[in-house]
Amino acid sequence: MDYLWSPWRYRYVSQAGKGEGCPFCQKVALDPARDRENLVLYRGRHNFILLNLYPYTTGHMLVTPYAHVATLDGVPAETLVEMMELTQRLQTALRKCYNPEGYNLGMNLGKCAGAGVADHIHLHLLPRWGGDSNFMTVIGETRVQPEDLLATYDKLAAFFPRSQ
Repeated sequence: MDYLWSPWRYRYVSQAGKGEGCPFCQKVALDPARDRENLVLYRGRHNFILLNLYPYTTGHMLVTPYAHVATLDGVPAETLVEMMELTQRLQTALRKCYNPEGYNLGMNLGKCAGAGVADHIHLHLLPRWGGDSNFMTVIGETRVQPEDLLATYDKLAAFFPRSQ
Protein backbone atom coordinates (compact mmCIF):
# COMPACT_ATOMS: atom_id res chain seq x y z
CA MET A 1 0.00 0.00 0.00
CA ASP A 2 1.26 3.49 -0.86
CA TYR A 3 0.81 6.53 1.36
CA LEU A 4 0.71 10.16 0.36
CA TRP A 5 1.16 12.41 3.38
CA SER A 6 -0.55 15.79 3.69
CA PRO A 7 0.28 17.00 7.21
CA TRP A 8 -0.96 20.54 6.48
CA ARG A 9 -4.53 19.18 6.54
CA TYR A 10 -4.20 18.08 10.17
CA ARG A 11 -5.39 21.44 11.51
CA TYR A 12 -8.55 21.17 9.40
CA VAL A 13 -9.42 17.55 10.18
CA SER A 14 -8.61 17.87 13.88
CA GLN A 15 -10.88 20.91 14.27
CA ALA A 16 -13.75 19.93 11.96
CA GLY A 17 -17.12 20.08 13.67
CA LYS A 18 -15.82 21.44 16.98
CA GLY A 19 -18.19 24.40 17.01
CA GLU A 20 -15.56 27.12 16.68
CA GLY A 21 -17.99 29.41 14.91
CA CYS A 22 -18.21 30.44 11.29
CA PRO A 23 -14.83 30.46 9.54
CA PHE A 24 -16.01 33.12 7.07
CA CYS A 25 -17.19 35.49 9.80
CA GLN A 26 -13.96 34.89 11.71
CA LYS A 27 -11.74 35.62 8.70
CA VAL A 28 -13.50 38.81 7.69
CA ALA A 29 -13.49 40.10 11.30
CA LEU A 30 -9.69 40.00 11.38
CA ASP A 31 -7.53 43.04 10.72
CA PRO A 32 -7.64 43.91 6.99
CA ALA A 33 -3.89 44.52 7.17
CA ARG A 34 -3.59 40.73 7.55
CA ASP A 35 -5.81 39.89 4.57
CA ARG A 36 -2.98 38.27 2.59
CA GLU A 37 -2.09 35.88 5.41
CA ASN A 38 -5.81 35.10 5.86
CA LEU A 39 -6.32 34.69 2.09
CA VAL A 40 -8.96 37.45 1.92
CA LEU A 41 -8.32 38.79 -1.57
CA TYR A 42 -10.84 41.61 -1.68
CA ARG A 43 -13.43 43.34 0.53
CA GLY A 44 -16.39 44.81 -1.31
CA ARG A 45 -19.37 46.65 0.14
CA HIS A 46 -21.50 43.55 0.77
CA ASN A 47 -19.21 40.59 -0.07
CA PHE A 48 -15.60 39.55 0.16
CA ILE A 49 -13.46 37.26 -1.97
CA LEU A 50 -11.17 34.66 -0.49
CA LEU A 51 -9.14 31.70 -1.62
CA ASN A 52 -10.49 28.29 -0.74
CA LEU A 53 -8.17 26.91 1.93
CA TYR A 54 -8.52 23.39 0.48
CA PRO A 55 -8.91 24.04 -3.27
CA TYR A 56 -10.03 21.56 -5.91
CA THR A 57 -7.93 23.41 -8.48
CA THR A 58 -5.42 26.25 -8.43
CA GLY A 59 -7.45 29.45 -8.28
CA HIS A 60 -10.47 27.95 -6.48
CA MET A 61 -12.10 31.08 -5.08
CA LEU A 62 -15.09 31.93 -2.87
CA VAL A 63 -17.31 35.01 -3.03
CA THR A 64 -19.01 35.35 0.34
CA PRO A 65 -21.47 37.86 1.81
CA TYR A 66 -20.50 39.57 5.04
CA ALA A 67 -23.96 38.73 6.36
CA HIS A 68 -24.12 35.35 8.05
CA VAL A 69 -27.02 33.92 6.04
CA ALA A 70 -27.73 30.25 5.34
CA THR A 71 -30.14 30.54 2.42
CA LEU A 72 -30.04 32.34 -0.89
CA ASP A 73 -33.52 33.76 -0.38
CA GLY A 74 -32.29 35.46 2.80
CA VAL A 75 -29.75 37.60 0.95
CA PRO A 76 -30.66 41.19 -0.02
CA ALA A 77 -30.74 42.00 -3.74
CA GLU A 78 -27.80 44.45 -3.57
CA THR A 79 -25.65 41.72 -2.04
CA LEU A 80 -26.58 39.28 -4.81
CA VAL A 81 -25.82 41.87 -7.49
CA GLU A 82 -22.41 42.60 -6.02
CA MET A 83 -21.73 38.88 -5.59
CA MET A 84 -22.20 38.34 -9.32
CA GLU A 85 -20.21 41.47 -10.24
CA LEU A 86 -17.30 40.29 -8.10
CA THR A 87 -17.57 36.81 -9.60
CA GLN A 88 -17.41 38.35 -13.07
CA ARG A 89 -14.30 40.37 -12.13
CA LEU A 90 -12.78 37.28 -10.59
CA GLN A 91 -13.40 35.21 -13.72
CA THR A 92 -11.61 37.88 -15.77
CA ALA A 93 -8.66 37.82 -13.37
CA LEU A 94 -8.47 34.03 -13.46
CA ARG A 95 -8.59 34.03 -17.27
CA LYS A 96 -5.76 36.55 -17.50
CA CYS A 97 -3.61 34.78 -14.89
CA TYR A 98 -4.23 31.13 -15.71
CA ASN A 99 -5.99 30.88 -19.07
CA PRO A 100 -8.34 28.06 -17.98
CA GLU A 101 -10.37 26.11 -20.52
CA GLY A 102 -13.57 26.38 -18.46
CA TYR A 103 -15.03 27.17 -15.05
CA ASN A 104 -17.27 25.64 -12.42
CA LEU A 105 -19.52 28.09 -10.63
CA GLY A 106 -21.90 27.10 -7.88
CA MET A 107 -23.22 26.92 -4.35
CA ASN A 108 -23.92 24.03 -2.03
CA LEU A 109 -26.86 25.12 0.10
CA GLY A 110 -27.26 22.97 3.20
CA LYS A 111 -25.15 20.21 4.69
CA CYS A 112 -26.85 17.39 2.74
CA ALA A 113 -26.10 19.32 -0.48
CA GLY A 114 -22.39 19.23 0.32
CA ALA A 115 -21.87 22.59 2.03
CA GLY A 116 -18.76 22.51 4.18
CA VAL A 117 -20.00 25.67 5.91
CA ALA A 118 -23.75 25.14 5.79
CA ASP A 119 -24.90 28.22 7.68
CA HIS A 120 -23.07 30.90 5.64
CA ILE A 121 -23.65 30.89 1.88
CA HIS A 122 -20.71 31.29 -0.46
CA LEU A 123 -20.25 31.06 -4.21
CA HIS A 124 -17.45 28.87 -5.59
CA LEU A 125 -15.59 29.79 -8.77
CA LEU A 126 -13.12 27.18 -9.99
CA PRO A 127 -10.98 27.44 -13.11
CA ARG A 128 -10.79 24.12 -14.99
CA TRP A 129 -8.46 22.53 -17.52
CA GLY A 130 -8.76 19.35 -19.52
CA GLY A 131 -7.10 16.60 -17.51
CA ASP A 132 -7.19 18.39 -14.15
CA SER A 133 -9.09 15.38 -12.76
CA ASN A 134 -6.36 12.85 -13.34
CA PHE A 135 -5.65 9.50 -11.72
CA MET A 136 -4.54 11.15 -8.46
CA THR A 137 -8.03 12.59 -7.95
CA VAL A 138 -10.04 9.74 -9.42
CA ILE A 139 -8.10 6.73 -8.09
CA GLY A 140 -6.04 8.15 -5.23
CA GLU A 141 -8.70 10.58 -3.98
CA THR A 142 -5.89 13.12 -3.68
CA ARG A 143 -5.57 16.56 -5.20
CA VAL A 144 -2.22 17.84 -6.44
CA GLN A 145 -1.87 21.61 -6.36
CA PRO A 146 0.95 22.98 -8.53
CA GLU A 147 1.00 26.38 -6.81
CA ASP A 148 1.17 27.63 -3.23
CA LEU A 149 -1.92 29.52 -2.02
CA LEU A 150 0.02 32.74 -1.39
CA ALA A 151 1.45 32.62 -4.92
CA THR A 152 -2.12 32.39 -6.24
CA TYR A 153 -3.15 35.23 -3.95
CA ASP A 154 -0.32 37.45 -5.17
CA LYS A 155 -1.16 36.84 -8.83
CA LEU A 156 -4.84 37.66 -8.37
CA ALA A 157 -4.25 40.61 -6.00
CA ALA A 158 -3.07 42.70 -8.96
CA PHE A 159 -6.65 42.64 -10.27
CA PHE A 160 -8.14 43.76 -6.93
CA PRO A 161 -5.86 46.64 -5.91
CA ARG A 162 -7.93 47.95 -3.01
CA SER A 163 -10.96 46.97 -1.07
CA GLN A 164 -13.99 49.24 -0.74
